[in-house]
Amino acid sequence: MTAARTPVADRLLPRPLRAEDRPGEFVLDERTVVVADAAGAPIASWLRAQLAAATGLPVAGAPEAVDPVTTDGEGVGAIALAVDAALAAEEYRLAVEPTGVRIQGGSAAAVSHGAQSFLQLLPPAVYRRGVVPGTRWAAPACIVEDSPAFAWRGLMLDVARHFLPKHDVLRFVDLLAMHRMSVLHLHLTDDQGWRMEIRRYPRLTEIGAWRRESQVGFGPDAPADGRPHGGFYTQDDLREIVAYAAARGITVIPEIESPGHVQAAIAAYPELGVAGGDEPREVWTRYGISRNVLNLEESTVAFFRNVLDEVVDVFPSAYIGIGGDECRKDQWRADPRTQERLREIGAATEEEGQSWFVRRIDEHLTSRGRRSYGWDEILEGGLAPGATVASWRGETGAVAAARQGHDVVLCPDRVLYFNYRQSDSPEEPIPLVTVTTVRDVFELDPVPAELTDDQRAHVLGAQANLWTEYIDQPRGLDYFAFPRLAALAEALWCADRSGERSWEEFAPRLDAHLARLDAVGVEYRRADGPLPWQQRPGIPGAPRDRADREAELADLTATIVS
Repeated sequence: MTAARTPVADRLLPRPLRAEDRPGEFVLDERTVVVADAAGAPIASWLRAQLAAATGLPVAGAPEAVDPVTTDGEGVGAIALAVDAALAAEEYRLAVEPTGVRIQGGSAAAVSHGAQSFLQLLPPAVYRRGVVPGTRWAAPACIVEDSPAFAWRGLMLDVARHFLPKHDVLRFVDLLAMHRMSVLHLHLTDDQGWRMEIRRYPRLTEIGAWRRESQVGFGPDAPADGRPHGGFYTQDDLREIVAYAAARGITVIPEIESPGHVQAAIAAYPELGVAGGDEPREVWTRYGISRNVLNLEESTVAFFRNVLDEVVDVFPSAYIGIGGDECRKDQWRADPRTQERLREIGAATEEEGQSWFVRRIDEHLTSRGRRSYGWDEILEGGLAPGATVASWRGETGAVAAARQGHDVVLCPDRVLYFNYRQSDSPEEPIPLVTVTTVRDVFELDPVPAELTDDQRAHVLGAQANLWTEYIDQPRGLDYFAFPRLAALAEALWCADRSGERSWEEFAPRLDAHLARLDAVGVEYRRADGPLPWQQRPGIPGAPRDRADREAELADLTATIVS
């Protein structure tokens, strides 16, 4: 008796909007070729390499495009990729027939999404990088018509606290593309390190890209490891990452922090800081919120405008991250020159001083044809006209920004801070704050319920934030990101368009998806907890009660007016 075939919709993650099963299957063999129009050529090149590595088949190109769906059974068995302007920007159509495969999308990114869906129809071993003998490489015949619910489906990687080598960043790009995500947000600068080469200001990386040691574990009494840590990306490295991501449908958005989280920059150029600062002028070796912030002089604004000129020359993204979070005002309050400067710029409070600084940066980015993207603290003291808000302290910032007519990206820490612990178990590595499970992420609704239909249109989507103070190696990133990232991919692809989502329906698809992650080599967190080598015994964390954390966030956002 032939076993019942798994429906195509149950094979894909994220689940497609529409999938129709058809008789038969497409089998890859020595005749299989991958062809594409000019726009699809980069995706075709990647797909050939992916298929050839695991199958051992030649998977060549072809001198001219072939329409596989109309080819008879004696044809070449082509996989044809093409952009179709009649489809929406991220909409794709995947047609699998015994004679071939056709993938069409409204953009190159949409074609990439279709190619990723096609890979998921093949055995999980297709994700391996070496030949897997004895495997029948067959995809079920079907029609898939699909598009995402939200355009911004992102992950923020903090490469400032712990540097991530370029090859590991590229690996994460592949993992994002595999899950049909659309944005990689690179947190490039912070108190603990400056990671982007700025040619006009070489000391930013000569001095700011490394620290003499790192804190181990949470809290003021946590020890240091005594080991220098550092690294940075050249502009050529970053252009490579941008191009590599673009060929896989991913937009890379850089973030340069200001006016807080800047101690690495001040260590390199002390004139950027407040005179008489009460913290050591070195790249910070501790975690938390440094008191060292930028001064409000015109020369400091010009410095960061010059930095951003080089950033926009490297990154073609419409959005440029400007930080704006957790800027302590202690030094500004105590410094006579800052108080004088506040009067000069017409700022009645330190919060208005920060707003003035952010507006100056926003104006410059607008003049360069870009949009500023900052954490929800930029709402305090008045928001720059063109700014987009990343709402991380709950949904308060999202609601306020949307009501003011600003675009927003949801990243509430209670569900989308992927450095938070995944259970109450003491075996969780350096357990932080509240518990965020895979199911919590899956059940995310990116749109606050109190928004009107017009205001909902300002919600671009959501992103997970992967902060790395206590994640000091790529293996740790795997543990904290997966499989929660798979659940986020599902939520952002399917939410707000298909009614209630079912955990009971999703869980078996996620279990099947883990075989793909195994083939890639992702060291994800198992459902029953961390493996022994994923634990960090004896290193203190900071677990919090959810109600206590929510009360703290309510206090922190009390000044945001919607």
